[in-house]
Order: sequence, then C-alpha cells, then structure tokens
Amino acid sequence: MESEVRSYCRSFEKVFHKAKNAKLWDIEGREYIDFFAGAGALNYGHNNPAIRTRLVDYLLEDGVTHSLDMATKAKEMFLKRFTLSILKPRGLDYKIMFPGPTGTNSVESAMKIARKVTGRRNIVCFTNAFHGMSLGSLAATGNAFKRKGAGVDLPNTNFMPYDGYFGEGINTVDMMEKYLDDPGSGFDLPAAIILETVQGEGGLNAASPAWLKRVQELCLKRDILLIVDDVQMGCGRTGTFFSFEEAGINPDIVCLSKSIGGYGLPMALTLIKPEYDLWHPGEHNGTFRGNNLAFVAAAEALSYWEDGAFEKELAGKASRIEEALSQLLKEHPEVKAYRKGKGLIQGISFDPPQLAGQLSAVAFKRGVIMETSGPHDEVAKLMPPLTIESSVLEKGLAILKESFEEIVQSERIGALV
Repeated sequence: MESEVRSYCRSFEKVFHKAKNAKLWDIEGREYIDFFAGAGALNYGHNNPAIRTRLVDYLLEDGVTHSLDMATKAKEMFLKRFTLSILKPRGLDYKIMFPGPTGTNSVESAMKIARKVTGRRNIVCFTNAFHGMSLGSLAATGNAFKRKGAGVDLPNTNFMPYDGYFGEGINTVDMMEKYLDDPGSGFDLPAAIILETVQGEGGLNAASPAWLKRVQELCLKRDILLIVDDVQMGCGRTGTFFSFEEAGINPDIVCLSKSIGGYGLPMALTLIKPEYDLWHPGEHNGTFRGNNLAFVAAAEALSYWEDGAFEKELAGKASRIEEALSQLLKEHPEVKAYRKGKGLIQGISFDPPQLAGQLSAVAFKRGVIMETSGPHDEVAKLMPPLTIESSVLEKGLAILKESFEEIVQSERIGALV
C-alpha cells in the first residue's frame, strides 16, 4: 500500500512495536540497540519518561494542541525557557521564529529572510552539504541523487569546497575569498553563506573551529549573512547545545529542528538576530507552526541543559565512542578505513565504500540499528540517543566490533576464492 519512495524500512526489515530510550523491540519481541535515533530527532531517547509525563498531563488538562501562531501558555513556557536556559547563558540574542515544523522549512525561511534583508539572491553552500528536500533547501544540497529528484532547475546557489575537501594543505576559505574579491570571477556577492559545522548526511565531515572563524570573518567583512544549519547537529549532538559553540562564532541565523521537539515531535525554529527580523506578518507561515505538544516536550527537554552536568556526561560518552572506533581500526590495519565525526555522531569511512553498508546490515542482524552516509554511502554512522545508558552503549559497541570483524573475515575469504 505504501509508495516506492519509502527508504529506511528497506534497510531495517522489521515491524517495530515498542521503544524505550536507546532500545526498540519488534513485534516478535526481539530487542535492538538504537544507534540511529530517528536520524537525530531522538536525542533524548524514545519515550523519555519526564517528557512523557509532561505531555500526558497536558493532554489530560485539555491543553491546546493546534493554534497556528496564536498565543498559548505552552508557547509562552517554551519561549521563556529557551531564552533563559539556552540563549542568555551563551550570550546569544535571537528572535525566535516558528516556521513549519521541519528542518527544510527552517532552512527555507532562513534563505528567504537573508534574501529579503540583503536584496541579493545567491546563497553560498558547500560540497556534500545537505539542507533538505524542498526546492530552496535542495538547491543548497550537494547530493546528485537527491537533486535529480527535484525535476526542475535548482537556481540561486553557488557551491564552494567545504573544509578539507582538497585535503589538509588547502584552506578553502582562501579560495572563496579569491572568488569574491576578483571582479572577473563571475561570482556575485551572495546574500548568505549556509553551512553545517559537521556534515551528517555528507559523510561526517567536521569543519575545524579555525575554518569556521574564517568563514565568519569573511561574512562580516562583506556584509554577507552567516546561516548555520544545526538541524541535525544541534541540541547536543556534537557535545554542546549548538554545534558552533566550540568555534566561538555567532551566526546571524540558526536553523533548528529534529531534536528541538524533545520527544520526536515535529518542531522547528529559525533563530534570527533582531536587526534582521524584517518579516511582514504572515510573510512566511504554515498550518502546523503552532505545535503545542512539541512546545511542552521541548520545554521539558531543555532541563538537560540547565546545570552543565549533561555536557560532561556527553563528553565522556563521545570519548568512549572515539576510543572504541580508534581501537577497532588499530586492530585491523589491513582495512582501508578511518574514523570521522565528533561528539555523539561518529563513524567509520571505508574504502571500498560498500563495506559501510555491509557493516550496517550485519550489525542490524546482530541487533544494532545504524545507517550509512556520505556521497558513496561509505561511512557507517553511529548516532545513539544522547541519553543512552553506559551499559547499553558498551553492548552496542561490542556488537559493532563483532560485526566489523565478521565483514573483515568475509573480505579475506572473498580475496582467497
């Protein structure tokens, strides 16, 4: 009955029935460790009990569910808590916009306001970027397969090489600066530069803090707005609430979705510096921008960020994942592979690339759900809920090790045949 466009269920051919924190169970009662976390929408795990309690209480009180952008108590509660718990402690000043409740809608709104503010059309984006599947954000997405699905031209974007695209010896900001300053380059001054600090779908490419600072300096000198797409990397995925905190930059616009909904509920934010909040009322809107259940869940989820303990916990888990992957690769130097990513989004990049898919398939048979990413699906990616218990993380890493050794053995046997 379902369209051929379905994808994840082709890789994970089970019917799932129950879920709790970092585990799922299928209808036959088999347990799986979740190293996928709803593609980053479940940073606080499945059925987080504290958030669930808030949601159930709100429903039983006949709380407003749908409100467009009308004022509700749930929205007020979220706005106050996000400002006090997230923005003020980080010295950030943004107006909070609720676009349609998806990451691509947040990106669309960011691109629209940048064009409105500057009066310019082009947006600079980067190789291997992924920003969404609607036409505007797809125009800033590098993947050829996804771009082809548009069926039309995808104009008004200019692609530049991401950090490390040509190797360690070339700073790609120098190249971008040359293009912008050369009147013969054919490169128009853009309205904005949009980037991910870690390219999740693009293969776990992580930009260095120094590179990100150079991009911001370039923007400031030329009156270009800087947009950080934190849809997948925000809400703690890289170890801090915003993925750009380590670099010490201050983007003009920030896109959030996925785990900002707290419970896997659809929600998105576009954070805009006050001087750029030039929208006319209703100029960008959507029927479900008032998802009050998401407001309730999101407000409760922010409690994780109020005393600093959660960040320390994340640092420990990230270190353990890095240690486990590095040790695994050290034990198998014959495998052409290396570790990528940071925080709680790390993985193994393989050559040949099909080994990543093989590893994910074997891991699934053994009870771990994980996906691949990268232009050739060459990276086997670990992205567990941030709240994963240490014992569950260790069990998942042990299964990953067994699965890795199984595909290595299969490759050896294949080479001998």
